[in-house]
Amino acid sequence: MEPLPSPLWPFRPPFQDALTSSRQQSDGPSSCSFIRRRPATRVKMQSLRPTLLVLLLWCCLLGGRANRVYIHPFNLFAADNVSCETLQTQPTESLHTLPVEPLDMEVLTPDARDPSEQDAQKQNVTQRTVVLAELLNSLGLRMYQALSRKQPGTNTLLSPVNTYGSLATFYLGASKKTASSYQLLLGLSSGTDRDDCVSLVDGHKVLKTLHSINSLVDDGPKDEIRTQMWLFTHPHVHLSADVVQGTRDFSDSSFIRGVDFSQPELLNTFVDKTSDGKVKDAFRDVDVNSNLLFFSFFNFQGNWKTAFQPDKTALQEFYVNESTTVMTPMMTRTALYSYFNDMDRNCTVVKLSLSKRSYMLLVLPQEGASLHDIEAKLLTEVMSSWSHSLQEGLLELSLPKFSLSSANDLHELLHNIKVEAELLGSQAQFSQLANTKQFTIDKAVNKVSLEMLEEDTVSQDKAEEAGVAVKVALNRPFFFSVVERESNAILMLGKIINPTL
Repeated sequence: MEPLPSPLWPFRPPFQDALTSSRQQSDGPSSCSFIRRRPATRVKMQSLRPTLLVLLLWCCLLGGRANRVYIHPFNLFAADNVSCETLQTQPTESLHTLPVEPLDMEVLTPDARDPSEQDAQKQNVTQRTVVLAELLNSLGLRMYQALSRKQPGTNTLLSPVNTYGSLATFYLGASKKTASSYQLLLGLSSGTDRDDCVSLVDGHKVLKTLHSINSLVDDGPKDEIRTQMWLFTHPHVHLSADVVQGTRDFSDSSFIRGVDFSQPELLNTFVDKTSDGKVKDAFRDVDVNSNLLFFSFFNFQGNWKTAFQPDKTALQEFYVNESTTVMTPMMTRTALYSYFNDMDRNCTVVKLSLSKRSYMLLVLPQEGASLHDIEAKLLTEVMSSWSHSLQEGLLELSLPKFSLSSANDLHELLHNIKVEAELLGSQAQFSQLANTKQFTIDKAVNKVSLEMLEEDTVSQDKAEEAGVAVKVALNRPFFFSVVERESNAILMLGKIINPTL
């Protein structure tokens, strides 16, 4: 028997599809990757248990056929000396906290960190990296689908890796019950816990692995990822040392400051200056009684691996909808591309290389087809089938020049998939976050920015232009994703409805 091929991006565990299907039938959120039961959803989970166990067994047997040992994601990230900890018991050790540095507009340097520790996070692809990429891809696609549905007529951008990193940071400060819910969402539950206890993963392993995925892109010759985090709380509050370390595990720079929330303009000015002017008006409508404000910034600066032809860049019409067109610069290049005409789903898929480490996947609905209908299938095996079906051919590709940024409220993202209450809202408890009781995360915002540059790119090979090229013009709304090539982690998901906005 020949071994099965290893999973292609974006891998989706079969038992997750079963959970998703069941939840969607009841108009609830699609569930998470693994089968751990939550007390509040015992009846639902019990009804799913036989199917899930069969699918889990199938997955293990599949791994055996592929001549590989299946390792549960929980075991890859489990804490040392892990055991099932009773949900209701208080931690035996007192919470280790650190004082918060007061905000000073004259001190704009990031929080100190150990350079050797940062260097250690830059590593080659490991099993842990690949498995985590599979998990964040699945959650990111689920969140993007819900977000795009809420924004049908506007450009949309989401970073699965940054969203996952923010949630993993919050996990470090959560009580056991809330931490159990976070693990379920992140696909890191053990799958064997009882209703009254939880086995915890090591959040630092998760965050360091996420950072290593970003570092894979930074090792390329052109592309760069920059991740920053800001946490603001009251001056007298001491924050968990675990959470403070977590911000350093994942981000390239972090700023944790104590501030008077009655002066929100100071917060926004500070974020503006420490982001080199890339983040404006980070927080709006700040409540003076807030406990914690969180903001992260994920900036991807990329280059096309091969240059578009400057002499063929010209203003052309872009069809926003049936009644609206705009004029926008369209770049054109004739070259060999990997592409696929999906006749079943009425779309054309083109793979566009960026650096050695990343690529962009463009999905253009065919004339008369709906982008919404295509996006509605993003949580299925469709994207994996596209990766299998790509074939090389000569294209004359036209693409609008675009840079895109978006600020996404994590409260709203979680609300879109109907889990906000237990993760950030009224049911969430963060007893491991600070030295004060009833501590809350009042604002949590992820800003994502995609900047595509055209500097120092390699000119196309004229030999590739021989023959008759198929014309593909992305002159109407399209979907795209940016993927790290080695781990297959999705860095960004987005759609362009109007490139001039």
